Amino acid sequence: MRKQGRKPYVFEAKLGYVYFRKGGKYLHRFTAPEGTAEFDRQYWEVRTGKTQTAKRGWSAAMKILRESDRWAAKSVRYRQDLEPVLAYLEEKIGKSDVTRLTQADIYASMDKNKHRVRFANYIPVAVSMIAKELIRRRWLTENPAIGIERLVVPKERQQPHVPWPDAAVAKFRAEAGPLERLIFEIGVGTVQRPSDWLQFTWGDYDGDSLKLRQGKTDKPLTLPCTGALKAALDTAKAALPFSPMPNLHIIRKQDGSRMVYRRLAEIMRAERVRLDLVTYDLHALRYRGVMELAWAGCDDDEIMSYSGHATKAMVLKYAGEARQIMRARQAREKRQ
Repeated sequence: MRKQGRKPYVFEAKLGYVYFRKGGKYLHRFTAPEGTAEFDRQYWEVRTGKTQTAKRGWSAAMKILRESDRWAAKSVRYRQDLEPVLAYLEEKIGKSDVTRLTQADIYASMDKNKHRVRFANYIPVAVSMIAKELIRRRWLTENPAIGIERLVVPKERQQPHVPWPDAAVAKFRAEAGPLERLIFEIGVGTVQRPSDWLQFTWGDYDGDSLKLRQGKTDKPLTLPCTGALKAALDTAKAALPFSPMPNLHIIRKQDGSRMVYRRLAEIMRAERVRLDLVTYDLHALRYRGVMELAWAGCDDDEIMSYSGHATKAMVLKYAGEARQIMRARQAREKRQ
């Protein structure tokens, strides 16, 4: 039923159900009461076929986040992890008013990305960070991402890192190329994440230790080098045709420019395939480093001083297996 005074093409099919109808077809059901700004916005969009950009839309909200102290306080690595998610949100809801997003919308977006669980679980994280800034500016009264349950990686897709056994370590050290061997020793010797290996410059190496500010935690660390790592670094430095500037990255491309993680992974995977060691990945080198510290008799706090872990949970996971192996070997000696 079309009442007098209503906008053209606006009909109320039954009480409370108002539609835009044209050519005998119901093209849109209005979700806001007539006479409101939201109703007018929806009417304008469906009649013209153009999407109106909300003044308080998610694009504007993301700009606020990126200019905030909250964003600046996050580590470079953390911001890099969130940027693809922000780009996704920009594409999907950038022009939408921030007040229209619901928890159901967030869950629907996560479900559409469940084939990449880590990405999907970052969606509510990004929304929550933005919402906290918007609440301070009175754009929102509540955070729509609060209480969102994260997706769980299916068991069949969970691939735990297999620690490098002694035989694999010995084979790689004996047969790997110079660059691959250097990367390997940095991984095992520093006990850091692969993304942090790329941060080291020759200015961070004083001949005995490497200095680092972890990308994920922003924690500053001084890491005394193992004998194998020191030898690899000294060999690499001596092979340079010039005295390296302090800002020259230790792991770099052939043209001298900084290497990105994807290229690092490609190089190491190719070498692991060549040596038939593909089972043992880059992240497992950190695992191996923790195990070596545990075998050396280091306690959890000593291991954490190297690895930079914020809690003992991951240390216990990695070191626990090493200690079990060590105790079992000791028990075998006693048994014999």
